[in-house]
Formats: sequence, C-alpha cells, structure tokens
Amino acid sequence: MEKNGHSLHKLSAAGLLVTLGIIYGDIGTSPLYVLNAIIGSHAIDADVIKGAISCIFWTLTLQTTVKYVILTLQADNNGEGGIFSLYALIRKAKIKWLLFPAIIGGSTLLADGIITPPISVSSAIEGLKTLNPEIETMPIVLVILTLLFAIQQFGTKFIGKFFGPVMLLWFGMLAVLGFIKMFENLDILSSLNPYYAYKLLSTKGGIVYLGAVFLCTTGAEALYSDLGHCGKQNIRISWIFVKLALILNYLGQGAWLINHEGSTLAEAGINNPFFGIMPQWFVPIGIGIATTAAVVASQALISGSFTLINEAIRLNFWPKVKIKYPTDLKGQIYIPSINWLLWAGCIFIVLYFEEAKYMEAAYGLAIVLTMLMTTTLLNYYMIIKRYNKFLILLVISTYVVIESAFLYSSLGKFHEGGFITLIIASILFSIMMVWYFARKIRNRYVVFEKLDNYLPVLEDLSKDLTVPKYATNLVYLTSADNRYEIESKILYSILNNQPKRADVYWFVHVHVVDEPYTMEYRVCEFIHDDVIRIDFRLGFRVAPKISAMFKMVVKDMVDKGEVDVISRYTSLHKNNIIGDFRFVMIEKFISYDNVLPFYEKLILDAYNVLKKMGLSEEKAFGLDPSSVTIETFPLMISESKKIKLRRID
Repeated sequence: MEKNGHSLHKLSAAGLLVTLGIIYGDIGTSPLYVLNAIIGSHAIDADVIKGAISCIFWTLTLQTTVKYVILTLQADNNGEGGIFSLYALIRKAKIKWLLFPAIIGGSTLLADGIITPPISVSSAIEGLKTLNPEIETMPIVLVILTLLFAIQQFGTKFIGKFFGPVMLLWFGMLAVLGFIKMFENLDILSSLNPYYAYKLLSTKGGIVYLGAVFLCTTGAEALYSDLGHCGKQNIRISWIFVKLALILNYLGQGAWLINHEGSTLAEAGINNPFFGIMPQWFVPIGIGIATTAAVVASQALISGSFTLINEAIRLNFWPKVKIKYPTDLKGQIYIPSINWLLWAGCIFIVLYFEEAKYMEAAYGLAIVLTMLMTTTLLNYYMIIKRYNKFLILLVISTYVVIESAFLYSSLGKFHEGGFITLIIASILFSIMMVWYFARKIRNRYVVFEKLDNYLPVLEDLSKDLTVPKYATNLVYLTSADNRYEIESKILYSILNNQPKRADVYWFVHVHVVDEPYTMEYRVCEFIHDDVIRIDFRLGFRVAPKISAMFKMVVKDMVDKGEVDVISRYTSLHKNNIIGDFRFVMIEKFISYDNVLPFYEKLILDAYNVLKKMGLSEEKAFGLDPSSVTIETFPLMISESKKIKLRRID
C-alpha cells in the first residue's frame, strides 16, 4: 500500500482483496444470526421462510445495493465516506438543523457498534453447542473480546494482511455451503420473487418480521463509512461477489429449514440453521472460520469507531482525547478511551444477554435511525449537486418509507433489549450536543480586536528594554478566523497580565476544512521579524500536530530568509544558538459575576465536567508541556448587578 493510501482506491486484485477484509465484516457475518432471529423458538413455517428470504433478498438489493453501493457512495468527500463526511460535504449549505441528523446518526452508529462484536463472536462460538450442547460459551466469548480490544494498542498492520484472505475464505464457504444445500429443495429459488415478501408482510403481524430481516443490512452504513480505505470501484465490484455469497447461503439455510417444516430448531437438533447446513464433519472447521470472520468483523468496526470519534473531535462534536498512531498506515489510529469504553460496553452486552439469540432482540434498532439520518443528509446532498428533482423525490420518499417500516418493526424490540442501545446512543448524543453548543455559547462572547490598532504597541513593547524579556519567540493560538483580528484576551495577556516582551510574536490559527486530508498553511507577516501570523487549513481527518507543523513552517521561513530565529541574547546570538519558543494557552472560565439563562448554565456546567475528563489543549495540539504557559481568563457573558457602595467618613 502506498503511504498516501490511494493505491488501493484503484480497481485491482489487491484492492478487491483488501476490500473484502475491511468493508464487509459486519454485513458479511449476518448469515450467522438473521434466519435464527426470524425463526426464534417458533415452529418452522415454509411460507414464513420463503417470505423472509424474499425480504432479505430485496432488502439487500434495495437498501444495500441501490441506496448505499450505487447512490450513497457517490457522496464521497475526496474519497472519504461516513455520516460525518457527508455532513461536512453539505455543511456549506448553512442549514443549521442538519447538525442534528449528523449527530444522531453518529451516536446511533457508535452505539449499535457496541453490540456487533458480541453478537458476531457469540453466534460463531455458540456453534460449539452443535458438538456439545452442555458447553459454556460465554467465558470463551469474553476472553476473545478482551484479547481483541487488548491488541488494539499495537495496531493491525501485521494481522491486517490476513483480513482479506480470511474473508475470501469466509464468503467462499458461505457460497459453497449454501449452493450445495439449496439443491435439496430447489423450490426455495421461488422466494426471490417479491410476491413472497408482499405475502408475508401483508399477513396480520407480518411486518414484525422486518425487525429481524433488517439485520441482514446493518453493515451497509459501515460499508459507506469505510469508503476511504478502498475506493468506490473496489467496493462496487467486490459487492457482486459478496451479495452472491450471502444470497446463496440464505437460500441454502432456507432449503434446510423448509425440509424441517413443522419442527422447532430445538426439535431439529440444531441451535442455528447456519450450522445446520454444514456436514457434521465440517462443523468444527466451520466454527473456526466463522469465529475468525467474526473477529475480523469486530476489528473493522472498532477501527471504524476510532475514525468516527476522530472526525467528531475535529468537527467539535466530541471532547479532545488522546489519539495514538500505532503504525504508519494511513488512517490507522488508536484512541485508548474509546477502545476501553467499547470493551466495557461489549462485556456488558455479553453478561446481560448471555446468548446471541437474546442479543438479536436489541440489535438493529439504533442503526435504522442512523440510516434514516443518512437519508436525510443524502437528500440535501442531492439537492446541492442539482440532481433531477423527480429523482430526488422518488429516491428519498422510497427510502423514508422503507426505513420507517424497519423502524416501526424494530420498535417492537425496545422492551426486549433495544432500549439499551438507545440509552447508550442518547448518552453519546448528549455528549456531542453539550460539547458543540457549549463551544458555540462560549465563542459567542469572545471579543475580537483589530490587530492593526495594536501593531505599534507590540512593536514598541518588543523593543522596550525596561520590560524583562519573556521569550525570544512568543506563540499564541488564536481562534480568530479573520487574520486581521485577534482576541482581546490575547492582547490582555501580552499587554496587561504581566507585560510580555518578545523578539517575535507569533499568532497561530487552525481552521478545520470540509475536505478530509487537506494540509495547507498561509503566512502573514504584519511586522517583519516581529509580528507574524500562520493559518493552518487542516482536513477533518488530519491530526492537529501543531508543534511539529509549526516547526516545519518556521524552518521553511528560515530557509527562505523570511525570519531570523537566532537568539537575540548577545552571547547566544554570537554562537548562532536558536532562540527559545514559548507557547501561551489561554483557558476561558465562566466568571461568577455572570447571570446566565438556566439552560446555558446547564450546558456549560456539563461542558466543564467533560473538559476535565478530556485532554488538555496543549496535549491535544501536540505541544511540549515544558514550553507551554497556561493562563486563565474570565469569560464575561453578562454584566453583573451593580453593587451599591456608599462611602462614609
């Protein structure tokens, strides 16, 4: 793979293989539990089986193929996908309320992801009960999940090479097993007729089955989120093979089930039709392959969660947290806090539900909300791109109806465990909303000044030998988008709060742009060798390593003769010693003199709690703590009540 990550975006055999390993883990392991969830403990009914498989086929066709593989992949943000990338594409439309579907979609996607590793691994490991009904599978599942999360800190550069071959073997196994078993009852092929789906859904209570049917397409959203790893061409071509393998396996399971019509799964002597279609001698091998595929699926989801949170941080939806880069692979990151949060969630799910069949009840409710939010954002993307209005109306109305039907059916899972994923999603949603709106409230009251008005003062201060030198180079991070403005708090820090004389004043601004991997900067020299501003334009997936980037810019300016960073101290200057750099970070706090509306006070109080739990600003920007000074500055939001004092003699 090239370091820029684009070599695998082009259609190639290597790209297709990597795509199998990264993209299809979630949706590819769905045969482990979908038909099992549909049958449950009920007696097998041929009409239900045909109707369910018809629903599965058309769901994979309409929802996964048409909506995601064909339509949504068009909404790529410079090769990147996912709900936050889609939001970044349409954010320029200045429609403020679109923020809500983006945050809801991100929260529900992350919440539903907590249940994917447990249900996939549990479904695979429970195949051991086919060999020995008395075996306790929960401890095995807990150990596998714990090991999986423990190795995240080392990255997946090495084991990632095996993901493609593992999933190729998995899908090959799905196709072969399903194809062979299908011949035991070729009438199952008639279930591809949409009539059987209509027949099932039109019967009384038939729509309830949609909640389980929906599980076959839950990985479609992850498919879009992982667009940046492989490119749309590799995804679209490989999907043909993946869909064929999935359909063949579902048909094979359907044929096996119809051959056992009238019996329950327990009476048929099997706990899952997925393992029922395997020859007895192959079951141990099948369990091993299924478990490995489940681990790969879980790994892809964990990596996707890291990417999602990283984007949320850059878009100011999430508190700054520690991010590590365990390998040199593009886009591979490790977020310790999220890793162990996911681990705790997965362990809780396993301990609470105990078996995969109970997890199925909680699965899918949150992700259908994600899909509805993606449909909402896709609508505005198509409008911005000037798609045909009739096409927009047809597409959006179709998917609103389909996904609303899935949502209605999935709501039946609420009391059976669906409430757990919704509670988790609500917590995540609250964190994102608090963080976003608290910053909006705080920024609303930041006062900016025209920098030109203070340039003479800064120049005089720089030359005033009566003021002790604070630093050779003094660097402030500014939030002012306008390069000709500066926060009043920075001026207060330089001029009033212990006047700070420096040879060069640097003002650094970081602007997050809507493209994922933009890395640009602009230099504005207000006073030569005295007052300089650097504006970084970074994509929402670029790590803001400001310390390293700042050094690169300064070195470039030195090489071009634009600035002199040799120390101005006589003894050091004589020996060409580089001058010191001192960064000053200013933290705003709410003054007790403020009178705030109740809801704003509530948001800011929650924000302060989250901020204490998150990463400090200097660490988030990759600054050396030894060269950073932290100053606090009161945020005056409203005038306090006048204090009436009377002088007495």
